[in-house]
Amino acid sequence: MTTPSALERPTGVPLARRLTARLVLLPALALALLPPRRIRAVLGVLRRGAAPATAVEAQRARDAMCAASLHCAGPKGCLPRSLGAALLCRLGGTWPTWCTGVRVTPPFTAHAWIEAEGAAVGEGVPPGYFARLVAVGPLPGRAGR
Repeated sequence: MTTPSALERPTGVPLARRLTARLVLLPALALALLPPRRIRAVLGVLRRGAAPATAVEAQRARDAMCAASLHCAGPKGCLPRSLGAALLCRLGGTWPTWCTGVRVTPPFTAHAWIEAEGAAVGEGVPPGYFARLVAVGPLPGRAGR
């Protein structure tokens, strides 16, 4: 027996933003194939010189990734979605905190997400729902806009 479901894709994302998200999707998918330590190393280099992303900027980037790709909008697309959203933010000169970890309530599953202003962006879960295992945040010393 299957459970019917529908993917909720954001509407109202401008065409230029969706096209940019499609371009960022390829590097995000390539990064997703790397081991966690390599992902962290690459993101550590990419974040240099970026200001911390606001929650609005991070949400726009996440929405663009979901609008550009059904895979990213799906339940198993969290890694490329979070990587793509971080890369989109970086193109705009900002950097969210990219996180990967586990859900703390059963069933324990792996998950990747982005955070801005101290909260998970677009996840719809209460604080503390995920336990971070790896996080790549903006470098200290850069002021927000």
